[in-house]
Amino acid sequence: MPFTALGRENVHFEVTGPAAAPPLLLIHSLGASGHVFDPLVPALAPAFRVVRYDLPGHGLSSPPAAGTGASVAELARGAAALLDRLGIGRAHVFGLSLGGQVALALAAATPGCVDRLVLCATAPRLGSPELWSQRIDAVKSAGLASIADAVLARWTTAGFAARAPADAAGLRAMLLATHPDGYAAGCAALRDADLRAQCGQVSAPTLAIAGERDPAAPLADVQAMAAAIRGARLAVIPAAAHLPPVERPAEVAALLADFLTPAPAETLAELYERGLAVRRRVLGREHVERALASATELDRDFQEFITRTAWGSVWTRPGLEPRTRSLATIALLVALGRDEELELHLRASRNTGVEPRELSELLLHCAVYAGAPAANAAFRIARRVLSEAPARS
Repeated sequence: MPFTALGRENVHFEVTGPAAAPPLLLIHSLGASGHVFDPLVPALAPAFRVVRYDLPGHGLSSPPAAGTGASVAELARGAAALLDRLGIGRAHVFGLSLGGQVALALAAATPGCVDRLVLCATAPRLGSPELWSQRIDAVKSAGLASIADAVLARWTTAGFAARAPADAAGLRAMLLATHPDGYAAGCAALRDADLRAQCGQVSAPTLAIAGERDPAAPLADVQAMAAAIRGARLAVIPAAAHLPPVERPAEVAALLADFLTPAPAETLAELYERGLAVRRRVLGREHVERALASATELDRDFQEFITRTAWGSVWTRPGLEPRTRSLATIALLVALGRDEELELHLRASRNTGVEPRELSELLLHCAVYAGAPAANAAFRIARRVLSEAPARS
């Protein structure tokens, strides 16, 4: 059971995976421990040297000295000290919630030790000072049990406990095992943290991951953080709240594998084949085969171009699900008055899971922002398309 002394705290850590593999540091959220990443580690350990540790007063790490707190900057220095203690000069870093703020501060202050950065369910500011002060007072007066239900309701979506009762019970046990002084210190760090300036100082390639239904780090806040970090990518995990690694570990692991081990540049032929599969799935096989079969010397290169770029490079990106891309495409085509393409994508929306009621709402929205005449034409086309019998694909 490995421990190491870092400053005044005795820190528990765990290393999994090949010693020669690229190191990946995982930093957990407030009220959790390194075990919150248990669902991810089996997928990560074959390719990475996974390092987990418990923040002060969490898991098996000793609590901070009585009456003292720890800023996010101090916690980042602790993370850097742990990497140094383990002889790791440079690592990928994944931070969850409070751990995400620590990871962001680490990347801004010591860019040489962060290879690639993943910020999950976090933002430069989380919650309000009043919220964290109330949490501190509640924990000091009545213990963690007094806030457990409220905290757990934000960690996962409403149906999680029914779907995975043992995991839900484990999350509660992990929260209640946190030392009150450690939890209060984490609250103080979150209360005082404002990392908006640090976003502009991050030079590491960055992936921001948001839970679609996260009340603690709302999607808009994660989007704003990603926009403030140069070149950052954003991915949204559907049907997840504040702990995507727990609720949707397969999706998070897939995002990490893609981001931390970028695939070699694809050949044009590979992009074409990948795009062709998506194009057939969205537009329907019969339509695509007709378009390709009718191509001439004039437009054959164009057909290959849109298959590689629109379908192979953009529609296959993980940041938006096909249904969302379908709705966005329809809105743009309405605004631009591209009626022929609009008809095509209205028909294709059946294949991406778009409901007629959603089309109605979207076109009404277009009436406000693209003009009533454009929306009127779009409604006319939509009525005709929706009255058709679905084509075979």
